[in-house]
Amino acid sequence: MPDDTNPHHDLSDEVESASQLADRVAKLEADLADANNRYLRLAADYQNSQRRSLQNEAHAKLQGMAAVTQSVLCVLDHFDLALAIDPAKASAAQVIDGVRVIRDELMKTLIGHGVGTILPRQGDPFEPGRHEAVMQQPVEGVAPGLVASCFQPGYTLNVAGTERVIRPAKVAVTPA
Repeated sequence: MPDDTNPHHDLSDEVESASQLADRVAKLEADLADANNRYLRLAADYQNSQRRSLQNEAHAKLQGMAAVTQSVLCVLDHFDLALAIDPAKASAAQVIDGVRVIRDELMKTLIGHGVGTILPRQGDPFEPGRHEAVMQQPVEGVAPGLVASCFQPGYTLNVAGTERVIRPAKVAVTPA
């Protein structure tokens, strides 16, 4: 607003101030448009990154499943060979030996994929996270609370250096 009471008031100061304000508004509008464009690009990059991450995860799962499937196919081939044998020509010992070979091949495949066995022996300490006590069984010479016998082995999976119990071993424990 012009100050009519000030004799030294100059109209050129007001014009200059209005021009500076207009320049400042234009710069702020340009800065806002630039920030908005950067935000939109960043949001699009984030969405693309998420999409690629989901695609990579799905691809990795597929590759992992394919690798496991391919390694188990060898075991399936052994079963097919065993089933193709003429039962009239195979002895019980040969059948048992064939089943043992197939089991060994399957264990070798599982071990190759990070599977480990939990097979506690008599007198081993009972480990609640790794063993499942299904009964108490007194055993001479074995202290109370220790493994008396193992009914079924347990299994672990080791992925990236982390071991996880898939199935605990089923054991009998000596009574306290």
